[in-house]
Amino acid sequence: MPAVWDGLSAKLSAAAGFKTAFMSGSCVAASRLGGPDLDLLSFAEMFDSFNMIRGAAPQTLVLADGDHGYGNPMNVQRTVRAYGRAGAAAILIEDKITPRALTAAGKPCLPREEARMKIRAAVEAAKESGILILARTDCRPTQGIDEAVARIEMYAKEGADILFLDSPADDAEIKRAVAAAGGKPSFAVLSPGAPRATPSRTEAAKLGFKIGTYPTGMISPATAGIKAGLAALIAGDAEAKMALPPAELRATLGYPDYDTQAKPFIVKA
Repeated sequence: MPAVWDGLSAKLSAAAGFKTAFMSGSCVAASRLGGPDLDLLSFAEMFDSFNMIRGAAPQTLVLADGDHGYGNPMNVQRTVRAYGRAGAAAILIEDKITPRALTAAGKPCLPREEARMKIRAAVEAAKESGILILARTDCRPTQGIDEAVARIEMYAKEGADILFLDSPADDAEIKRAVAAAGGKPSFAVLSPGAPRATPSRTEAAKLGFKIGTYPTGMISPATAGIKAGLAALIAGDAEAKMALPPAELRATLGYPDYDTQAKPFIVKA
């Protein structure tokens, strides 16, 4: 599934035929802050972005990035309940420590039992709405693959619906994590660029992944498009060569749809 961050990205994804989408924290950070995904976003900002997405593409099943749940297990429950009530299909909860160390390298993680309680709290809160829990461990780079696999197994036993090992080093580690999920679906990040094993879609399926997302699949070309537009203006042109024709842009944004929907409410002279 593509990663979305606002109404337009969600609307375009749905129009392209995607039935599911991932609300990516990195994409929301890029769009709202113009910066990196380093735990600077608040629950309120993420939740506001989710409501934009939900409003623009109400039929899309959205996996929301719930980050670390924004606090202790009780904060996790509040986060899960809020997204469940708002219509999210699933929510990601991870085990990293926040605030994180003042570096972009590595993600220190909670002690195992504290992480267990966060996932236990999330699973309990999910019963209210039926939202699915995606449990993610970020401990592979800092604590090793054995601890990461142990956490995947633990989260599955606690009742998490989907499991996610972040930053696997190779296919062997991926296979270990998939096996530790005990038959529950495993989630993969499929966009290239990060220091981790990144299988293709076909390879991911062979490795046992059931769900995957491309966090940079739209945000990267969208950024390239904005840069191209700015370069064209600086060069004295009215628009970049890749710009949509005005009529297509208006149709994409829904101007004709608006006129159709508003017609019954126009007061006749």
